[in-house]
Amino acid sequence: MYLALRDLFVARGRFALVGAVIALVSLLAGLLSGLATGLVDDGISGLRRLPLTHLAFQDGSGAEFTRSSLDPEQLAPWQDRLGDDATPVGLSFFNARTSEGTTVDLALLGTPPSSFLAHDERGENALEEGGLVLSDAFADDGIEVGDELTVVGPDIALPVLGFTYGGSYGHVSIAFTSLETWQHLVYGEDHRGRFNAVALRDPGDVDLAAVAEENGMDLYTKTDAYAGSPGFAAESATMSLIRGFLIVISALVIGAFFTVWTVQRTHQIGLLKALGASTAYVVRDALGQLAIVITIATALGMAVAVGAGSLVGGDAPFRLEPASLLSSAALLIGAGMLGSLVALRRITRVDPAIALTAQT
Repeated sequence: MYLALRDLFVARGRFALVGAVIALVSLLAGLLSGLATGLVDDGISGLRRLPLTHLAFQDGSGAEFTRSSLDPEQLAPWQDRLGDDATPVGLSFFNARTSEGTTVDLALLGTPPSSFLAHDERGENALEEGGLVLSDAFADDGIEVGDELTVVGPDIALPVLGFTYGGSYGHVSIAFTSLETWQHLVYGEDHRGRFNAVALRDPGDVDLAAVAEENGMDLYTKTDAYAGSPGFAAESATMSLIRGFLIVISALVIGAFFTVWTVQRTHQIGLLKALGASTAYVVRDALGQLAIVITIATALGMAVAVGAGSLVGGDAPFRLEPASLLSSAALLIGAGMLGSLVALRRITRVDPAIALTAQT
């Protein structure tokens, strides 16, 4: 590694230039990682927050609440087997007006006040009153306890009874209400007890898949049900594709630089081999040199991404997670080292006699 470190010092300008390029790619990867995590979190944080393990939907609904409609007869088998660990739930999107005429969007989730989804006693009491318990994000819009929100469409006014950390679903902040209130808003007076899904809490001694199959329903774990959030699959695929392009670009940039650098070092490599250095030694020296540059540049880019992420306002769906940053950094480093393999063939094929003769 002595020669590798010496080259880094002597040709520090060149390595600083390629390091800056790698750091910029790393910065972009870090910011995209935060954006991807933020988008996903903004789409499913409300569902992730709920204390359930599974959801049972209408057959063929694809875990989408808006495509699923169930009735009390389909709920009965679940409650017979699981008791209080099975509860109906409805979720729909509404617009509502404040008393000042401001319009807000609601992902309205209805559940019985006594269900395990309303596990907080304050929430249970509030839901019994038929009002709204809003996600704390609504407080930023100036809405206060005691205000009334008029749901557009049914034109039903509901009082705001409290706030909680509800998260969001489909990029819309969640509002909780009783299942009966939700049914009147969605179906009117002739709701016939309908709802969207059965929320389940797995007791561990019941075969949930068998119960779902017996009743012709689709069963999803909470994680699998995330795919039903509007835009979740498309957003995840898009961000993954962009990150993939960044990794490919990183490999190409590093591979091109390493190839050019190897060509310029042909005489040095030939001299090392003439002095008795093995090809394996030369390869280890070159890869070690590149690993130092890639690791330092990637770490610098990620550090800047963390600093830049702290400046992003709360309106943007942006959230950095250590695991996501580390995985992005590892992929960039791995892609860079993989790209450097392009030049290894040239190193192994350097003939000392030809290299030294060409130099003279």
